[in-house]
Amino acid sequence: MTADPTLLDVAAELYAGPPEKFVAARNAQAKAVADRGLAEQITALRKPTAAAWVVNVFATERTSQLGEALQLAAELREAQDDLDAAALAELGRQRRALTSRLAAEAAALAKARGARVTDATLETVRQTISAAFFDPDAAAAVASGRLVHDLEPAASVDLDTAVGGGAPEAPASAPRPVDEVSARRELRKAERVLHDAEQAHARATRDAQKAERDAGDAVDRADRATERIAELERELARARRDAQSAEKDAASAEARQDRAAEAVSETEAAVTAARAALDALQRG
Repeated sequence: MTADPTLLDVAAELYAGPPEKFVAARNAQAKAVADRGLAEQITALRKPTAAAWVVNVFATERTSQLGEALQLAAELREAQDDLDAAALAELGRQRRALTSRLAAEAAALAKARGARVTDATLETVRQTISAAFFDPDAAAAVASGRLVHDLEPAASVDLDTAVGGGAPEAPASAPRPVDEVSARRELRKAERVLHDAEQAHARATRDAQKAERDAGDAVDRADRATERIAELERELARARRDAQSAEKDAASAEARQDRAAEAVSETEAAVTAARAALDALQRG
């Protein structure tokens, strides 16, 4: 059943007002209305916890900023199924940073109103905002500005008890094409394909550069081997010429040796004949 708009107005004013004056202001509002049923509904409104009040102040004074943060959180919830471990870890860091920043701003607004915000209260505010980032019902409760008690991440939210003055509607979001999620997924898929192609291209480029260096080294070795072969062939040609010259010298030397041997034989015979003639003369 839709809550009386007047009740919503009264509840919004009470839950964003000074918490120490909540009971007195609530009772005064109940007495001021003529409708007994509405008066009973107003009287039934429960005082918010310290952390819930800080969140209500932020939701009231920074409606647009909170709405944008909750819209971003909703989109991230839809997208996280397509993210890898590294992207999910980065998403978690960004979400925690955003939660802490919003909680700090909420505390600053509360302090500007003269309230004392302890470290424990600030942590509870942070947890409540974090819950809104993970759960649509928690987001609706936080955005209502009529939060009665703080919320915990991963815990279910009963909007009838968590919000004063009636269950809130889901936070308003900017209209977007029905296929926007699909388009984002296709974009991420294309980005992954591009990343893989760039990695493959980088590997192929490194392989090509290495192959080019290896080919250069092989050409250098082939050139050096060719030069060595040419040098050895020149040395072999010189050795062959030297061998041929040595063979000619050997043949010439052998011919001289043969002639010398013949000369020795001839002179030896002449010596023998001369000795015999001399002996004959000496005997006669």
